[in-house]
Amino acid sequence: MFARSLAQVSRVLGKNSNLNPVVVSARYLNLQEFQSKQLLGDAGVNVQRFVVVDNAKDCQGKMNTFHANEYVIKAQVLAGGRGKGTFDNGFKGGVRLSREKKEVCDFVGNMVGHKLMTHQTGEDGVMVNRVMIAESLDIHRETYLAILMDREFSGPVIVASPDGGVEIEEVAASHPERIFKMPVDIKEGLTKEKAMELAKDLDFKGPLQESAAAQIQKLYELFLKVDAVQIEINPFSETTPVGKENEPRQVYCIDAKLNFDDFAGFRQKDIFAMDDHAEQDPSEHQAELANLSYIRMDGNIACLVNGAGLAMATMDIIKLYGGEPANFLDVGGNVKEDQVLEAFRIIVSDPRVKAILVNIFGGIVNCATIANGLTSAFQKMELKVPLVVRLEGTNVDEARKILEGSKLPIITAGDLDDAAKKSVGCLPK
Repeated sequence: MFARSLAQVSRVLGKNSNLNPVVVSARYLNLQEFQSKQLLGDAGVNVQRFVVVDNAKDCQGKMNTFHANEYVIKAQVLAGGRGKGTFDNGFKGGVRLSREKKEVCDFVGNMVGHKLMTHQTGEDGVMVNRVMIAESLDIHRETYLAILMDREFSGPVIVASPDGGVEIEEVAASHPERIFKMPVDIKEGLTKEKAMELAKDLDFKGPLQESAAAQIQKLYELFLKVDAVQIEINPFSETTPVGKENEPRQVYCIDAKLNFDDFAGFRQKDIFAMDDHAEQDPSEHQAELANLSYIRMDGNIACLVNGAGLAMATMDIIKLYGGEPANFLDVGGNVKEDQVLEAFRIIVSDPRVKAILVNIFGGIVNCATIANGLTSAFQKMELKVPLVVRLEGTNVDEARKILEGSKLPIITAGDLDDAAKKSVGCLPK
């Protein structure tokens, strides 16, 4: 079970130490579970044997590549709660166990090509295109391990707890003394001595302590190699294969969550090529290609804003006056006219949008650039919903002249409060 995001793990750090984790406005690449495990396995980290199938017909053949006394079958979607999810064909459980290969393939047939609904996907669900079939392991003890970047230390920090298999925030709240944090000197690296100290903190004993330390070092090496901002292993476990409980226990990474630095995409082309965007909202993907930060929401007033904080304030004041924000859209500080046009294309593609509020506080953003982009968008797209604009800051006088000279039916506002009232007032009664 994972802490759901880098931000959550960061809050654990911030709450229980003087460390100041990195919090930036970025969309981190998320990989499917099988992709993360493949990266771990290639780095020499212990993971279960597994195959990935995309149809029931090929299931039997692929399963013949390895034998297990029991198999775990896991739908590959980027959402939590898979085990308790339900498919659109009525099949229950996106995570199943079986000892029979035929039954495994039957499970695959009920998963692939069907939408899985969990508490994180909403009612629409997510289409399952692949299923991972892995060797089932008996987990004797679960611990937690994460490596993430820390701004104050200007380098990586390892967070560890002997209490794994649960949300790390739960441990932080109930037993903060059970969370250990170790900053790593980026020049010195993670030495064997420090790795052994972490393994001891995780309560590994005897030969397993040295084995755990070696695994932690390999995870750290992978963290640097792939430009990760987070590698979270939960659980980091003592295990044996099902049916082989009398064999010596080993240290395995059962579940992994990896996040990568988006700015390192040019160095990690093979990794970033793994993102097929199949589960991403098409509008959000289009915004990403245009270097815009966009998240679709369920409301009726679209927002186009510069700066994440201003965007949040804009959404709050829309709600205050009785409207509902239709999106989060931050055009950033270096926005160009063509990006403004693309932002409008994305906004109006949502049929729920009944009004648009542009709220720009120009610092490094030139208000005239925004004004030109607005008038161009209005003319090229023939906007059919009211457009309310509040501009302030750099070159605002020129921007206002551009809007006035356009003779377009743009509703201007003096401040954010005025803009929010006018936006809500434009909604159909």
